[in-house]
Amino acid sequence: MREIACISGVELLMDYLEGVLPRDVHAALEAHVAGCPLCTAFVASYCETPRILRDATAARLPDHVEASLRAFLRARTKAFGSS
Repeated sequence: MREIACISGVELLMDYLEGVLPRDVHAALEAHVAGCPLCTAFVASYCETPRILRDATAARLPDHVEASLRAFLRARTKAFGSS
């Protein structure tokens, strides 16, 4: 098994998280991440992304803000269409 470098680890990340890497590749990637603060932070942020998106999309705008935003977008859409 070749040694894992940061860039090759990023290329393998999805398969790593899904648990479909061969054992030797998985072990090499884990060893690299354990010794690389940048990759440790990258994997942690990558794993947090779905939660962050769920939390962000669960938030609801106050009715007056939503109405104002819709009016603004409608006006911009009409202005764009008349050009």
